[in-house]
Amino acid sequence: MRPADFRYDLPDSSIAQEPLADRPSARLLVDLGDGVRHRTVRDLPDLVRPGDVLVLNDTKVLPARLHLTKETGGAVEVLLLERRGAEGTVEDWEALVRPSRRVPPGTPLSAGDDLVVTVGDDLGEGRRRVRLEAAGGVLAALDRHGEMPLPPYLSTVLEDPDRYQTVYADRPASAAAPTAGLHLTDEVLDACRAAGARVERLELVVGLDTFRPVTVDDLDDHEMHSEAFSVPDATFEACVSAERVIAVGTTTVRALEAAARGDQEGRTDLFIRRPFDFRVVDVLLTNYHLPGSTLLVLLDAFAGPRWRQLYATALAEGYRFLSFGDAMLVARDRQGGAA
Repeated sequence: MRPADFRYDLPDSSIAQEPLADRPSARLLVDLGDGVRHRTVRDLPDLVRPGDVLVLNDTKVLPARLHLTKETGGAVEVLLLERRGAEGTVEDWEALVRPSRRVPPGTPLSAGDDLVVTVGDDLGEGRRRVRLEAAGGVLAALDRHGEMPLPPYLSTVLEDPDRYQTVYADRPASAAAPTAGLHLTDEVLDACRAAGARVERLELVVGLDTFRPVTVDDLDDHEMHSEAFSVPDATFEACVSAERVIAVGTTTVRALEAAARGDQEGRTDLFIRRPFDFRVVDVLLTNYHLPGSTLLVLLDAFAGPRWRQLYATALAEGYRFLSFGDAMLVARDRQGGAA
């Protein structure tokens, strides 16, 4: 398969530039095998049933984009991707640095007088090792100096950074939000529980592959960077005994399917594409993805080729696309092949 096989025409006018004021009012295109329906995320409790398990990725986005200054006065942007070690006053990270070629190893960068970032070795693909030092704690310094790492297709300023967080976000670690969960509220989740569904959590730390385009001609040659994940015993056991497992977002799918193939905690570079043997997830709640992206390749493996018709319907009906856009709730294609 080629990335070109997952292209479609996405008009700029269909890209949502800001979140809706009311999270669950996002539109929801539903295809659970009994025809396409147009609902909203607020209707999700009507679409779950006793025996379902709804699984959330509760990772929290760090204000990971830093605008820093060299001692010479030059400007450098650092996008933190993943912490490599413990939290504290000194932390080592993997990051994207721009302009990387003008920043030799050992270059100190600063933000005010309370955060120093020293750029280290080149890790390839624009990635660098960096060390952050802040006497009052690195996380506190990031809260003061960092910005939310919004995708490049978003051109508007986000007035409320919390709108790029899920309401259940927990541990600050990710470089991007698990955006399918942005639509959910405590009220919607409580109503799902009242309808008989269980709501469980896991964590997958969203990193480089969210920002990195597919550059190979054959998807078999695409290398997925590993991401840290943890699926608690209670979550995995609930999925094993569930009538249906409903994953909120592609990151949740990757974590659950990785756990089904090995350890429930660690790192995964699982690249889900056809043919793929889904062992856990039955239904997927997901946003609409960029053409040619690995997220769209995952949707194709899950839903089969009907994703094209669903996307065409969503575009024709005026659905909003990408991170701040609307969502779809789709059942797994039972006719698809297995790996």
